[in-house]
Amino acid sequence: MKGSDRFRRLASYAFVAALAVAAVSCNEAHPNSTLDPHTDLGREIDFLWDRLLLFGTIVFVLVEVVLVFVVIKYRKRENQGPPPQTHGSTKLEIAWTLIPAVILVFIAVPTVRTIFISQAQAAPGSLNIDVTGHQWWWEFRYPDYGVTTANEIYLPVGRTVNFRLRSADVIHSFWAPELGGKRDVVTNRTNYIWYTPDTSIASNVWNGFCAEYCGASHANMRFRVFTVTPQQFESWVAGQKMPAKFGAVGPTAPTTGPIPPPLEGPGVTTPDGSNSATQAAQAAAHAIAQQSSGTGAVGGTQPAIPRSQNPEANPGARLGAAQSSVAAAPAGSAQPGYIFPHEQVPDYAIPHSPIPPGLKFTPGLTGNAHRGLKTFTSSPCIGCHSIAGNPMAMGTTGPNLTHVGSRLTIAAGRFPNTAAYLALWIKNARAMKPEVIMPTLGLDEYDPVLKTKVTSATGGLTDQQIADIVAYLTALK
Repeated sequence: MKGSDRFRRLASYAFVAALAVAAVSCNEAHPNSTLDPHTDLGREIDFLWDRLLLFGTIVFVLVEVVLVFVVIKYRKRENQGPPPQTHGSTKLEIAWTLIPAVILVFIAVPTVRTIFISQAQAAPGSLNIDVTGHQWWWEFRYPDYGVTTANEIYLPVGRTVNFRLRSADVIHSFWAPELGGKRDVVTNRTNYIWYTPDTSIASNVWNGFCAEYCGASHANMRFRVFTVTPQQFESWVAGQKMPAKFGAVGPTAPTTGPIPPPLEGPGVTTPDGSNSATQAAQAAAHAIAQQSSGTGAVGGTQPAIPRSQNPEANPGARLGAAQSSVAAAPAGSAQPGYIFPHEQVPDYAIPHSPIPPGLKFTPGLTGNAHRGLKTFTSSPCIGCHSIAGNPMAMGTTGPNLTHVGSRLTIAAGRFPNTAAYLALWIKNARAMKPEVIMPTLGLDEYDPVLKTKVTSATGGLTDQQIADIVAYLTALK
């Protein structure tokens, strides 16, 4: 290939790459960008990045200019003999030693300063949160309040938050990109990171991730951060300190939450005999736990339409993952139990993970929450999960489920928290999230880790039993 042809081909590749970069940069939606910090620590890191990028750009430009000058000026010419040989230049060697040393001073000073800031102890009066990384979910404890939750953090704006990071197994990394830098979560050691959310970001949702490869479901180890006003935070804490409310009557007309994407797989047959992806998607958002009567409808591969969509005919209806009746309480309200309104959650914080092909659920089943309580209490669930108010559920291996019905997601942010997704998760969690510790519980389901089918002798649950458990869990607000 001639040199000119090679140059034209490389130029075309470079043009396409530049065009792709330009197209991406024109998009204003960057929900996980570290370049738009909303905390004091985030701004310190951003300032250091900008400073180092500036110095690096200056050094790069100067070096390239000198390089191009030397290449052009001292290039080989026709009829030119060999250049004179030299044995070094003391002045030149001193110069190219001192210049990098001076440059490193400009780099080292702001870097060391930021390191000392990020490693300093949090200010007195900070909100302490103990973070424990598990394969593959996050446990959050508020020791000052006696509150434990999973995969969701509520932070009051304007108050410094001190995260104390530990791992229960392998190395993880705690990272909410738009709030602060990431920090390793290791065993046998407690790491710390702290920052103060800006007062301007109240009523916002932020994505969080594990940023250190930790196994097969590393990419599925996510969490959500809700920044709220101090009054809303106090209301949330007061609600979380209470035992789970079971059987409470919900709002007369349930508010409409975000509609999750249709589940992958064959269409669902609804009670009226239709086969509609639109109805299935609506049902995923409107899966109702009838707490006044202790019943809730759970669908098939895609969720079935609840038997009654009329709020007047179902006064106790509420969304399977919707907020509690006080979720939309005003900022100054003293009523406990604030939950971030799920209809205000932006799309980037709503999971859109597909359901594995072949995972099905019996259409049209109606779960009974009271039966679900008995089934849950007599099943292997109590060996891993704890629920305040249920003395039989004292497990610590899995997430605390005290108020699971009011959470936005399940499976560490992988799926929306609706009755339909929850039923499939209980039925075969290991098919929905690779290699999780939670065993496959659905009767006759294939466990991809144990490579066997679940039987009644091993504690397998029928779809009806799972529907009852779902009705019970979605009632825990």
